[in-house]
Amino acid sequence: MARAGVTIIFAILILAAAVLVGYLIYLLIKALRKYINSKPAREEKAKNAKTLGEVLKNHRTECMMTQEFVAEAIGVSRQAVSKWESGQSDPSTTNLIALAKLYGTAPEDLLREVRQ
Repeated sequence: MARAGVTIIFAILILAAAVLVGYLIYLLIKALRKYINSKPAREEKAKNAKTLGEVLKNHRTECMMTQEFVAEAIGVSRQAVSKWESGQSDPSTTNLIALAKLYGTAPEDLLREVRQ
């Protein structure tokens, strides 16, 4: 008699585990569908994204300056300017202010151009 009760409890636990696994699979499929359907939105966001490096490079080229000229003007190496423009590093606040002054804009305007 007690053995039958243990068997019933065991069967209920297995059924509950199966229902839980099924529900988890359902949620996973639902999440994957949502992710797949959001691909156009993700691509649009990536296309419109503009990094600080891109903003700095655009201003430099609009002012018809070379990386070497910018580096000498603000007292850093050309490699530092290259790293900022490629996104490998970000300029310090002091350097960002110097860049903005060199490009004839406000530091806040440079940062506003950055889109995420």
